[in-house]
Amino acid sequence: MPDSTPESSVPERPDGTRRREADSGRNEPGPDPRPRARTSVRLIALSLPPLALLAAAAWFGRSVRPGADDWCFLPLVRDEGVTGIVHRFYSEDNGRVANAVLVGAYAKFQVAGHQWFGAVSGVLTLAVLWALTVLVLRRVRLTVPRGLPLLVAAMSTALFLFVTPNTYKTFYWPAASVSHTMPPVLACAALLPFLAARSRRGRSAAVACVLAAGLVLGTLSEETAIVVTVLLVTALLLSGRAPTGPGRRFVRLWCAAGVAGVVAGALVLLTSPGSNARRERFGAGRASLVAPESLAASLRGFAEIAHSVLTTWSYAGAVAVGVLLGLLCRRPDGDPPTLPARWPSAVCAGAAALLVSGYLCTVITYPVFQDRVSSPGAGRLWNDYLLAYVALLVGAGALLGVAARRRARWTAPLRAVCAVLCVLACFGPAVALLGLDTDLRERATRWDAQDRRLREGADTGARVLPYERLVISQMLEPFSRQGRSYWPGGCVADYYRIERVTDATRPSARP
Repeated sequence: MPDSTPESSVPERPDGTRRREADSGRNEPGPDPRPRARTSVRLIALSLPPLALLAAAAWFGRSVRPGADDWCFLPLVRDEGVTGIVHRFYSEDNGRVANAVLVGAYAKFQVAGHQWFGAVSGVLTLAVLWALTVLVLRRVRLTVPRGLPLLVAAMSTALFLFVTPNTYKTFYWPAASVSHTMPPVLACAALLPFLAARSRRGRSAAVACVLAAGLVLGTLSEETAIVVTVLLVTALLLSGRAPTGPGRRFVRLWCAAGVAGVVAGALVLLTSPGSNARRERFGAGRASLVAPESLAASLRGFAEIAHSVLTTWSYAGAVAVGVLLGLLCRRPDGDPPTLPARWPSAVCAGAAALLVSGYLCTVITYPVFQDRVSSPGAGRLWNDYLLAYVALLVGAGALLGVAARRRARWTAPLRAVCAVLCVLACFGPAVALLGLDTDLRERATRWDAQDRRLREGADTGARVLPYERLVISQMLEPFSRQGRSYWPGGCVADYYRIERVTDATRPSARP
């Protein structure tokens, strides 16, 4: 039966649309909750592939064994504790104080710390992104079926951790994860107090948290500090388009506090003796960074990185889960959300900030890695801005979903396509992870056997023992470069409390 209520007598909402009488819930029964419950069950089921991927990766971590830099961290933390590695980083290695604290936290547990690091960091990433999704939806006053925030967080976690050129260095190698994988996650965690703040006390706590987080990030990872600074400055500039009032003042104060914290932390790092020593060691002085040939080479390297990332089809899963978010979200009154004009411009500004920060990250790492900066072996360096890339894809997909929902009457086929894409996006990383598990178990078997042999030799009083190279995922081992590079052989000797290790593949080098 057509609605006989005159349109002029129906009150308007703040956005200018007119409220139907059914919205009041007085004249017609409310919507049937059963379809929404079925949708929630489907969304939870759709979350299982990325969650299974994370669970399997955590289980495979039991086969992780130390290598490369780990050899140097383990004996130092064993003998001098966390304070010893903090002093070493600040005075000699790189100046990353917060980085040293996290390294000391897992190295304190020796080999077990390496085995559990992947599981702990994966669960932390999932929890932070899950909470972030819930709070963002609450902040923009949108409701979604139960299970959708978990799906968004699980897909984002799986794509960030496992769709990489080198999953071992991204997820399993704690030294690289602390420097390039976990800092973006910690930066997202600093958003949680901001999104949850409702009172004056909550806003003050959020400002204090972002100031402290910026200080930590500034002494944790130079690349993530750059990404965070560029994004905060972009948000600060965009805040001028928001309505005036306490909300805009809070956003500006929060962004300014974050930038101030990062700058303060960066000053601590850059002025440290360890940072100066690192720049001298790799020839990464100020002049080399801004040299025209270095800037041009960095641009070529970043273009290759961008091409590699943009042509990785698994990231389509982020767009797909974003489209599902846009299709299924609704306002508190049950209507589809509108699409404010500033949202697409915010996504465009985020894309521009991502490109700028990614290029700047390449600029500061190029003097160290040279032409290898865009190689899969250096893929861990991309993680500092890849989480922002995944978030940008989810946001863009959500806008597409909102637009499609307002223009199409039947969105079931689109939802089905997005669900299939979410599952397929997990297939490639799953195959690669299974292959990596085989390599991990083979190396663990050989590593454990060699560990027993070296310990037994050290216990009998031997001072020089042969060492077999156990390479995985392009990790550095002693006697690389056809035996010309000894590093980290000295650290291996320190770990087993002997004087030196020799190349086990050269019989003449055996004691």
